[in-house]
Amino acid sequence: MHSSSRNVPSSLLRSLTRMRRTVASTVGIAGVVAGTLGSAGPVQAAQPRPAPVACPASVGDKATCYTGKDGNGAYYAIAIPKKWNGSLIVHSHGGPDLGDGSDPERSVGDLDRWSVMVSEGYAWAGSSYRRGGYGTRMAAADTENLRRLFVADFGKPERTYVHGQSWGGNVAAKVVETYGRKNGPYDGALLTSGVLGGGSRGYDYRVDLRVVYQYYCRNLPRPDEPQYPLWQGLRPGSALTTAGLRARLQECTGYASAPGERTASQQRNLDDILAVTRLPERTLESHLRFSVFTFRDIVHSRLGDRNPFGNQGVWYSGSHDDTALNAGVERFSAAPDARRDLSYDSDLTGRVSIPVLTMHAIDDPTAFVEHESAYRATVDGARRGKNVVQTFTRESEHSELSNAEYADSIAALDSWARTGNKPTPRSIASACATFDRVYGTGCFYDPAFHPRPYASHVRPRPGGLTWPAMTSAQERSWSRIDGVGIAP
Repeated sequence: MHSSSRNVPSSLLRSLTRMRRTVASTVGIAGVVAGTLGSAGPVQAAQPRPAPVACPASVGDKATCYTGKDGNGAYYAIAIPKKWNGSLIVHSHGGPDLGDGSDPERSVGDLDRWSVMVSEGYAWAGSSYRRGGYGTRMAAADTENLRRLFVADFGKPERTYVHGQSWGGNVAAKVVETYGRKNGPYDGALLTSGVLGGGSRGYDYRVDLRVVYQYYCRNLPRPDEPQYPLWQGLRPGSALTTAGLRARLQECTGYASAPGERTASQQRNLDDILAVTRLPERTLESHLRFSVFTFRDIVHSRLGDRNPFGNQGVWYSGSHDDTALNAGVERFSAAPDARRDLSYDSDLTGRVSIPVLTMHAIDDPTAFVEHESAYRATVDGARRGKNVVQTFTRESEHSELSNAEYADSIAALDSWARTGNKPTPRSIASACATFDRVYGTGCFYDPAFHPRPYASHVRPRPGGLTWPAMTSAQERSWSRIDGVGIAP
C-alpha cells in the first residue's frame, strides 16, 4: 500500500485495495504521460506521491485532500470523499493563465470552486497544467497525466468523467477526442460554458475587437509609441500592465464611469465599439485584455511571432459611419502555417465516441452561447451527434452557474454512461428540482432553447461557414508534420 494511503478512511482503503488488484497488471508506477504535440507519450519514471493536505473550507471534512506535482511540473489537487461513490471527475480549468510556470494555487482554487462534485460523492482531480500560456493539447495531456497518476496511487475508479469549464471546455473536448475512445479510460464528459468553437475561429470576435478598438481609440499603441501589427496583440517587449490597459480603455470610452460622467466622445466611442463587436459592456475590458495579452502569448510565445489571425474581407457594421470604419480599420491575413498550428492545437474534429453533455448560459457574456452551435455543427459534421446532449440555462454568467445545475448535470451524465439511456434537455431540467432542494441555488433550464448559428454572432472569414474547422483527415495529415502545433 502506498504511503499516501495512510490518511484514507479504512472503508475506502478496502475499496482501493480491491481496485488496485484489478489494475495491477496494467499499472505498475505512478504513470505520467509526457505531453507531445500529437498524442500521449511514453510513461516517465516514478515520482513523489500525492501529499495529504487540509481541504478547502467548502470541502471541509467531507473528503481527504492531496496535492502534488507531476513529472512534467504540473501542480495538482485531489479530493476523495469519505463517502466515495467510486467514480472520478478529472477537471480541466479555463483561462489560459499566463504565468511562466505551473501555479500551485490554481488547482486548489478549482477544487474549492467545484466542491459540489465532491459533495455529490465523486472523487475530484484537477491539474494546474505544467505552464501558463496557451496550449490546448498540452493541457489535455496534463489532464490525462493526472488521471493516470490517480489510478496509480488510488486505483482504477468505477467510472471516470472529464469536466471542462470555459477554455477548459475546449481542453476537455480535446481530451474526449484524443483519449476518449469507446471502452477507453473515460466514460463521459461534461463541458460547461465551453469555448467550443476552437482556436482558429473561436477568437475571431476578439480579433475584430482589437482592430475596431484601435480604429476609435488610437492609444494601443499611441502614435508616439513603437508601432506593431495588431495581430500581435501587444509588441513582445512592451511593459504595459493590465492596470495600464484599463487606464487606456477608460481614457477612450469612459467604460468605468457612469454614463452621465462620460464625455460625448467617450460615449460615442463606447457605443460604436460595442455595436460593431456585439460584446456586452460588462465584459468589454476582459475581452480586450484577452485580445492584447493572450494574443501576445499565442503569437509571440507559442507561434514564434507568426500570425494565425486574419480579417480580410470582413465588413464591420453597426457604427455611426461604417464606410469610414471599414476604410480605416487595420487589415491582415493569417500565415497559413501559423493558422494550421493553432487549428491543430485547439480545433475539434467532432469525433466523439463517449457520452458528452454540455451546459451553457444563454446570456454568457464571455463564451457566448453560439459556441454551442459551432460544437453541434462540428459533431454533426463528423456524424457523431448522437453522442452529444446540449442544455441551456436562463443565466447571465460564465463561471458561476447554479450548483444545483452542476450536480444535476453530472448525475445525468453518470446515468447515461451507466445505463445507456440518453437523457434529453427536458428530462435533465425536470430532475434539477431534486438537487435544488439540497443546494438552493435555483434551476434555470430552458429545454426549448436552440442557439443561433455561430456566424450570427461572429463575422465569418472566408471558408468559415462549414464545420468541423479541422476534419479528422486534416488532423491525421498535419500530425505527420514535424513540429506541428504548439509545443508543451
